[in-house]
Amino acid sequence: MKVSIFDVAKKSGLSVVTVSRVLNHSTSVRKKNKDKVLQAMKELDYHPNASARSLASGKTGIIGLTLTTLNDTVLDAIVKEINDCLAEQSYFLALSVSQGDEESFNRSMFQEDRVDGVILLSPINADLYVMELKKRKIPFVILDNQQRNSSVPSVIVNNYKGGYDATKHLIDLGHTEIAHISGPEPLFSSQEREKGYLHALEEVGLKPFAIEQGSFDIPSGYRIAKQWIDSGRLPTAIFAADDYMALGAMDAFKNEGIRIPRDISIVGFDDQVYASEFRPALTTIRLPFEKIGKQGVDILLKMIKDPTKRNATVEFDPELIVRDSSGAPRTS
Repeated sequence: MKVSIFDVAKKSGLSVVTVSRVLNHSTSVRKKNKDKVLQAMKELDYHPNASARSLASGKTGIIGLTLTTLNDTVLDAIVKEINDCLAEQSYFLALSVSQGDEESFNRSMFQEDRVDGVILLSPINADLYVMELKKRKIPFVILDNQQRNSSVPSVIVNNYKGGYDATKHLIDLGHTEIAHISGPEPLFSSQEREKGYLHALEEVGLKPFAIEQGSFDIPSGYRIAKQWIDSGRLPTAIFAADDYMALGAMDAFKNEGIRIPRDISIVGFDDQVYASEFRPALTTIRLPFEKIGKQGVDILLKMIKDPTKRNATVEFDPELIVRDSSGAPRTS
């Protein structure tokens, strides 16, 4: 026999009204009573009818998330955290892969009021979405905002500190000839990581060995490292603005018999899953993906419950993870 809201009320020892308020995410229910209702639902395996709840509340119970790629293990981790946090609040996650162009936008999930709110994860062209979302009065939050726009709710990472910490780590090991493989120039994260690199060098009176622009992918890291190899002039250490470029560079050096970290040290950025699985394991800057996902959901759900909520920007610091790809420079 199908379990109803009345069964949940009886099991929890609370009124149907209280159960209904919990199902509709009301903030007026005391935590103790909310926990009783959630426990009763779990024991009875009760799943509220989403369509009926949508009609009653004027909400879809769906949060849209748009991102530009599925080939990134850090973004995967953020999406998983977002999904888990939303599931705890009885929301469903709808995923959209968009290239940030007008055609992708016109096909996007938040047309025709299909979602209660939208999470933009590392968008290439945030302005295209922001204007339309504001016009439709759909709550949204940007994670990894590349434009540092204080007028929109955002969760950002201190990329400047990450670039500084990566370079400072190499300086502390004794390196003085440190090169940088930067990310694509238009991206705010690329610019900030490079600024951190330059500041760390400037603090101790060092000049950049070289700065070459990559594309946040393995081939560009390989190509740039091969150019240095072919020139016969190598740095003793490299800070790459993402792990993929770092791994590409490592591959080029290993193919030429250049040992890591004995001959050259390498530090990446992001802490992709592969960073710890390659040999030598990659020293890198880890993004706090769990905090990013959780904070993004928290900001968005508060805006859905209270549309008058002021825009919030939350910034997290990344963390240096020291592994085997970095070491002191050779002395002979």
